[in-house]
Amino acid sequence: MKSPIIAIVIPCYNEEQALPISADKLLSVLDQMVSMGLASSESYILCCNDGSKDKTWETISQLHAKDNRIKGISLTHNRGHQYVLLAGLMSVKDHCDAAISIDADLQDDPEAMIEMVKQFNQGKEIVYGVRSSRATDTWFKRTTAHGFYSLQKKMGFETIYDHADYRLMSARAIDFLGQYGESNLFLRGIIPQIGLETAIVTYERKERVAGESKYPLKKMLSFSINGITSFSAKPMRWIFMVGLILLVVDLIVAIYVLISYFEHVTTSGWPSLMLSIWFLGSLILMSIGIVGEYIGRIFTEVKHRPRYFIDKTLWD
Repeated sequence: MKSPIIAIVIPCYNEEQALPISADKLLSVLDQMVSMGLASSESYILCCNDGSKDKTWETISQLHAKDNRIKGISLTHNRGHQYVLLAGLMSVKDHCDAAISIDADLQDDPEAMIEMVKQFNQGKEIVYGVRSSRATDTWFKRTTAHGFYSLQKKMGFETIYDHADYRLMSARAIDFLGQYGESNLFLRGIIPQIGLETAIVTYERKERVAGESKYPLKKMLSFSINGITSFSAKPMRWIFMVGLILLVVDLIVAIYVLISYFEHVTTSGWPSLMLSIWFLGSLILMSIGIVGEYIGRIFTEVKHRPRYFIDKTLWD
């Protein structure tokens, strides 16, 4: 059988320091797979510039000039990790048999690609890269990550535990992914819904090869909220349940007030009144905020705006 053409898709935002290091490493892994007969010599790397503010695109251009196997696209504007990754996958789907997405910082072990391609050659169409442990994470990050995965499970949507966006997808799987038209992208939730035959490859996560993390706490929280509101309506149902519980509490309080009134037992109610007002006011504002998140998602989706535009391409 002919060896498959493998495309390695790298989302890049302000990665001028990391790209030269990661490009060399990934080319080395590609050469290794070609020499093992796992991948075609036509396999390549696609660097996807997400409107970087540094010299990321210039770095991609220099790498392309040195080695034609390194190709590039550049979006007209910074759209975020999920959008630039989707743009890269859609760009390669007609020019490869399978694509592997990996971040430029190489925290995800590139050597795991070899096992991913082996699984693909055995018939798997989606192969997830899954961390074998979180020993390198801080306590806070490890706890919040596990909490988020648990929350996703309770919300009722399917994700792969300890998997980010390091995965192999066949050209057919990418084509199926392209048929999902939502603007609020959460690929970790969408891709398991595709189905097809899947496998998991575990690896040890490492430190960044260079540069700084592009996902501070604020972005992680935004990403988590986007994932939840894109796949589950349960938060709005929880509001309804809280409302029912409060209705029962209100009935109990009403009975107590009436008994006190008829028995002429009157005490100053200012503390309890103020606490009730603050509690209910906070609950109402939180409820409005949750409903507002869903309305905002609907507002974005109904406009059907393009998800990205590709400004420049380095391919030949």
